[in-house]
Amino acid sequence: MSGTGPPFFVYGTLRPGERNHDLFLLGRTRSEEPARMTGLALHPGPGYPYAVEEPGGTVTGDLVTALPGAYEELLAELDALEEYAPGDPHNLYERVTRDVVLADGTAVPAWVYIAAPGVAARLRAGGRPIGSGEWHGATADGPAHRPA
Repeated sequence: MSGTGPPFFVYGTLRPGERNHDLFLLGRTRSEEPARMTGLALHPGPGYPYAVEEPGGTVTGDLVTALPGAYEELLAELDALEEYAPGDPHNLYERVTRDVVLADGTAVPAWVYIAAPGVAARLRAGGRPIGSGEWHGATADGPAHRPA
C-alpha cells in the first residue's frame, strides 16, 4: 500500500476513552466514528477483549481512519501491539478485512483483529460472550497491554 489503506475497526482498548487510544491514535486519525460489525461475538480477555467469528453476533466499536501520512506506521504499530505477524501460527489475533456498518447503514470494508483459530475455539468451548457486544475497560478481568 502506498501510504493509505482500509480503516480500522476497534472494539477494545483503542476506543476513545480507553487506555490505548491516546497512545496509538491521538493525532494520527482523520476520523473516528461509531460503528458495528456483524458476524462476531465479543469475549472478555485478560484486560482486553476478543472478537470471535459467530453468525448472528454483533460487536460495537469505532471505525478509525488514519491520516494518510500516518497509515503505514500505525498499521505496523498496531500489528506489533497485537503481536500479529502474517502466517504466524502463534498469533492470538488475525488481522482480516470485514464490512463495518456505520450509523447511517453504510457498509465499509475495514481491518479488524479477530481471535486466531485456536483462541477462538477455546473461547467458543469455554468462554462466555459479552451479550451487549460492547466492551468497556471497567468490565475487563485484569490488566494487559493489548488492544483490539
